[in-house]
This record gives sequence, structure tokens and C-alpha cells, in this order.
Amino acid sequence: MKKRRPAEAKSKPRARKSRPRARRSIGARYRGSPLPIGEQYPLPESELAARARAIESLLAEKGLVSSDMIDQVINAYEHDIGPMLGAKVVARAWIDPAFKRRLLENATAACAELGIGGMQGEHMICVENTPQVHNVVCCTLCSCYPWPVLGLPPTWYKHPQYRARLVADPRALLRDDFGLAIPDDVEVRVWDSSSEIRYWVLPQRPADTEHLSERQLAALVSRDSMIGVDRTRGAQARPGGSR
Repeated sequence: MKKRRPAEAKSKPRARKSRPRARRSIGARYRGSPLPIGEQYPLPESELAARARAIESLLAEKGLVSSDMIDQVINAYEHDIGPMLGAKVVARAWIDPAFKRRLLENATAACAELGIGGMQGEHMICVENTPQVHNVVCCTLCSCYPWPVLGLPPTWYKHPQYRARLVADPRALLRDDFGLAIPDDVEVRVWDSSSEIRYWVLPQRPADTEHLSERQLAALVSRDSMIGVDRTRGAQARPGGSR
């Protein structure tokens, strides 16, 4: 299977039509860039939660799902599936050069060696950050994302503002919206995930961590660093990332 080129080398995503009323409503709510702060999102979290409850009630009434089924899925993504699995893969790559080579050659197969894989991760590609190159991931069409290693996508990942600005001016978005300044002599590559191929980032190992165990290294890896909007920052790294 051929690897897709970075998003900046692609043609612009197709514009989608939307109802004028919905467009005005979003514009009225939204101000500025999609900062990882709840108040900056086009729709408040309370409204999204109300929508989710309404959809759940409708599906339950039609007998398509049960509350127990939904609780099981939520529990799985809270405790068994999520960025902690991607962090486990990253830590192994940091301490095992042979595994790292396999990960960069075939991320899906390498993750399977650790028992990680499944839906939304059938074809994954891992791209490595180096002192010369910084990688960052988006999905220009919707919210395609490697669920087996990163869990569910954060809210901001789905917004058109993030997707469009990242492709148009990735340095500005990383600096202004996430506080991540990339030096001018470092190349920035934007990778466009799709339903066929899902990208994620192998961040650089922090300095002065040679004494740490594999488990301790995994604790330093944040979800956002595996998307490319943050760096691992030694003991100061945030395990959860921005919402």
C-alpha cells in the first residue's frame, strides 16, 4: 500500500454545503482559533452532551442499543483503550531500536506484537519526530484517527478550524493555539489521515531519561505529543492532553 503524501502537498479539501442558519449560528458562537479551551469551541460542551443524550434515548427506544451496551463501550475507552496504549508503543520504540524500525516500517504489525490493534487501526503509519523534522496529524475530511493507540479523538481535532488552519499554516496554529513554537530550521510535515490510512507520531525521547524504565517512559508520553501538537517534556509531560 502506498503512503499518502503530507497534507500540504494535496489539493484543497472539497467545501461542504451547510444550511445558512447553522452557519450563522456557529459563526455567532465561534471567535478566534480553536484553542484547547472549552469556551473557545463552536458548540459548548453542555450542548454536545445534550445531543448525545438525545441520540442515546432515540436509539434505545428503537431497540438498537441498550444502556448496558453503551456503558460497556464507555468503560472500554476509559480503562482499556486509549493513549496509554500508544504511550506503551512509544516507550518500547525508545528502548528497542529493532522494534522502532519495525514500527516505522509497518506500524500496524508492530503494534500487534504488543497486542494492540483493531477497529479504526487496520492500517496505521507512524511517523518519527527528529531534531530536523516535526510531524503533526489531522484529517481534512472528518475525524479519522488511530483509535487502538490513541483512543477517541479530542474535540478540537474534529473542528474545521483546526483542520483548515493546520494545512494552511501549521507553524502558526501550533504556536498560537497550542503554545508549541517550532524553530524555523525544523521542517513541519502535516499528515492527512483517512479511513484507509491513519497516521500518528513517534515523539522524540526527552533528554536525561536514560535511567528510566519502560513503564516510567510511557508515563511521559501524552496523547497530544502523538498527534504532534505537543512535545514530551520529561517529568512535566501531561499524560492526558488537551480536550
